[in-house]
Amino acid sequence: MTDAATAGLLRVDLTDHTVEREPIPERWLAEYVGGKGLGARYLYDRLEPGTDPLGPGNYLLFMLGPLSGLLPGETQFAAITRSPLTGTFLDSYSGGEFADGLVAALDGALGIAVTGQSDEPVVLELNDGEASLTPAADLWGRDVVEICDALDGRVACVGPAGENRVTYATIASDGGDHHAGRGGAGAVMGAKRLKAIVARGSAPEPAPEVAALREAYERRYHETDVGRWHAASATLETVDFADEVGVLSTRGWQEGTFDGADDIGIEAVKDAAVDRERDEARIAGGFRVETDAGESVPRGGTPMSLGAGLGIDDFDAVAALGKTCDRLGLDVISAGNAVAWAIRAAEEGVVDVDPASLGLDAGTDLSFGDHDTARATIEAIAARESGVPDALADGVEAAADRLGGRDLVPTIKSMEVPAYDPRGSPTMALAYATSDRGACHRRSLPAETEVFGDDWTDADRVRVVIREQTITATLWSLITDDFAGAVLEDDLGAGWLRTVDAAAPTDPAELLRVGERAWTLTRLFNVREGFDAGDETLPAAFERPVSGGPADGRGIDTGWFDRLRRRYYAAREWDASGVPTRGLLDRLDLLDVVDDDTPVSREPVAHRER
Repeated sequence: MTDAATAGLLRVDLTDHTVEREPIPERWLAEYVGGKGLGARYLYDRLEPGTDPLGPGNYLLFMLGPLSGLLPGETQFAAITRSPLTGTFLDSYSGGEFADGLVAALDGALGIAVTGQSDEPVVLELNDGEASLTPAADLWGRDVVEICDALDGRVACVGPAGENRVTYATIASDGGDHHAGRGGAGAVMGAKRLKAIVARGSAPEPAPEVAALREAYERRYHETDVGRWHAASATLETVDFADEVGVLSTRGWQEGTFDGADDIGIEAVKDAAVDRERDEARIAGGFRVETDAGESVPRGGTPMSLGAGLGIDDFDAVAALGKTCDRLGLDVISAGNAVAWAIRAAEEGVVDVDPASLGLDAGTDLSFGDHDTARATIEAIAARESGVPDALADGVEAAADRLGGRDLVPTIKSMEVPAYDPRGSPTMALAYATSDRGACHRRSLPAETEVFGDDWTDADRVRVVIREQTITATLWSLITDDFAGAVLEDDLGAGWLRTVDAAAPTDPAELLRVGERAWTLTRLFNVREGFDAGDETLPAAFERPVSGGPADGRGIDTGWFDRLRRRYYAAREWDASGVPTRGLLDRLDLLDVVDDDTPVSREPVAHRER
């Protein structure tokens, strides 16, 4: 897509309403490549420690990679910023037509760096390498679907949740079919009063050798286990899988299986589907369904968090809840956990939820299995209605700190935990705790294999999590499709990078080092913001035994988990507080990157495991 001669970044200052193109240092391209790695380098370099995530000083980056628009599968972009939910480094990914449009509209640039804050709502318009800001006061208050219908081009935008700075608001695109979801990048965009970005442009035809390579990789993908699984079910079979093995968080983390899983699982989706997303190579995407809230493309997180998590076994109702989140611009995982917390807190007498704040009749109680009250709660959170909804708009942990009920629904680094319950897959606890953006299953998902394998040793657990995190960091620096990107794991994209003559490394070992460097730099960012081992402890909810399924009666022992985490730190070459050591930074060429505000450990590391 680009090389050192043409790569650059569009810098948009919303305070001054200026747009300029700035070059990217060649060393940064070689050491960080693009996407996650390059975004982490920019954010660490440009952000002052303690920057308010919703203030004008925060940066919001829209990043591509050197292979964007060329790889098989869905083109993706990364939204990178400091999270208003967690205060950590945040990278969220989204694909679809807007990502394709961004590649074409940026004309060789690797991304956009948005800073400042506009006095009035604006739209950023990108046209074949040119950029301009236009007033958008008439668009403020409209939902995601309305915005995408109103603007001509490929659109990414925020909905009412982003405007109202809900800390888990998304950046939505393609009419709400796709979202940069977790961690609140949409709240950052809304706080900057950037309502939307419109991308217009024509991407150049790929060179014959690139087209041939793509065709070969597409064939390989269709023949892989991942390709066959995704063609059959996309991510929606995860409900059936998680229920079968006992890791499906149900009714606010009280149970590990859901008696209504079949009614919201893959067969229910197929029965309801009216169409299927597909790209030019006929790589299948999500299932398109009709709901009373509009046409929807539910992903795995929708039936897991809004279905099983809330005890709702009506697929049409679950899909409608998902579409409600899509239109409002809300992360479905955090939204589902927020509603689950409200129900449990009300049931246990922690809070008294005023039905009027949810637009409900007097005497209406929140309860699991009730999709109408769930929908009303989601809408009230997006609007920041007073009382419990407003508290939950800042996240479950913030609401619990304000109102009580801290141990009802688990969070890690203030991020609500996805629906894979670690009491049925203990290594998930390590993956969640050490994730750089807070509890996340997309950096490492050991539950996929741990539940079927022989007993893992703690050394196995550490090796699996580190390997998955590092490979993912490499592939997200290239920004590959979540699933088709699996065919790049053999050489981490080295063959592709040689073919397109990118400035990035073309040796697989060096590309793996890019991933380790990116992971370490995000750790340094978080350490600079005050995070340490104390933020990576086990939530109390996971100590309690889960009810039902293969994991019935299991909880996680905190002493064991603390030992496992320390073992992970040693393998990462971090000290006992989770701070990277000087030796690691020297090995990764990061010593001259670290500023005076970032603690660096001089402790020797006793051992490393890979």
